[in-house]
Amino acid sequence: MTIARSQLISLDVTPYYHCVSRCVRRSFLCGEDSVTGKSYEHRRDWLESRILKLATIYCIDICAYAVMTNHYHLVAHVNRSKAESLSTFEVIERWQQEHHLPWLIQRFVKRQLSCKAEIKRCHQIIQQWRERLYSLSWMMKELNFNIALQANREDHCTGHFWEGRFKSYALLDEAALLAAMTYTDLNPVRAKIAETPETSQYTSLKKRLDALEEHQPTPHGLYPFIGDRHPEQPAGIPFRLSDYIEWVDFTGRQLRQDKCGYISQDQPAILTRLSLSQTKALELVTHLERRRKRWIGSPGHLLLAKQRLNKKRIDGLAI
Repeated sequence: MTIARSQLISLDVTPYYHCVSRCVRRSFLCGEDSVTGKSYEHRRDWLESRILKLATIYCIDICAYAVMTNHYHLVAHVNRSKAESLSTFEVIERWQQEHHLPWLIQRFVKRQLSCKAEIKRCHQIIQQWRERLYSLSWMMKELNFNIALQANREDHCTGHFWEGRFKSYALLDEAALLAAMTYTDLNPVRAKIAETPETSQYTSLKKRLDALEEHQPTPHGLYPFIGDRHPEQPAGIPFRLSDYIEWVDFTGRQLRQDKCGYISQDQPAILTRLSLSQTKALELVTHLERRRKRWIGSPGHLLLAKQRLNKKRIDGLAI
C-alpha cells in the first residue's frame, strides 16, 4: 500500500532522511552502455554538481551522496530552523537563483508597492518559498527534473527518465544516520566499481578527502562533521570525521553475501593510505572537533595575534 509522502517525511519525527532515485530507461543515468559502447560518465558530474549547488540554495544539508550507474543515493538533513531564520529578502535571494521572480515580487524588492493588498500577497508568496526551501520533496523534484531534462535532450527523446518519485527512508537516530551514510559512501566499493573509498569517484567521502588535500575541513555544499555535541557548537553531523573515515574502511572490509565488492584485507588502514597533506589536514580537523579554540594557526601567527591583542596568552591551537 502506498504511503503518503507527508507521512514518510515528518520533521517532527526526524530531520534526517536517506533518499534514492533510480533511472527507468535502459539507457544509463551514468556509466557505459555495454551494447552501444556509448559512455554516459559525464552525467555523474551533472548530478554531483547539481546536488552541491542546490545544497547552497535550499536549507537542506547534504550528509552523504553517491552517484551510481543507474541510480543515486542522498543522505540529507532538513534544516527547518535555518529556513525560518532567513529574512524576507534572503528568501527571495535564494529563490531567484533557480527561478524567475514574478513581476509583483520584483516591484516588492524595489520597494515600489504601496497597496496593502499587494504587499500582503507578496508576503504570502515569500512564505510559500520559505517552506519550499526546507522541503525535501521540492528539492528532489528540482534535482531530478533538471537531470532528466538534460538527459532527454542528449538522448533526443521524451518521456520519463526516473522510476517514479524518489524513495525516502527516515533515519530516527545516530546509529541509523551512520548506517545510511556508510552504506552510501561504500556503494561503489560494494558494486566493484572502486577498490577503496578514497578511489570512489562521485561520492561525498571522496569529495571530503579531496578537500583535505586543499586543507579544507568541509567541502562546499556538504554538512560538516562536528564530533560530540555541546551548546556552543555549530550545527553538523554528530561524529568525528577521522572516526567516520576509519569506520567506513572497517565496514568496507566485511564480506557480504548480497554484495560482490569489498575492501581487500591486503589494503593498509585508510589513514595510512591517505597522502601526507590529507593526513595533516585530518589531524587538524580532529583537533578542532575535540578541542574548540578561538584562535587557530601556525605558532608564528598565534604569536603575532597575541602581540596585536596585547595579551599574555590566548586560547589557541597551533597547526
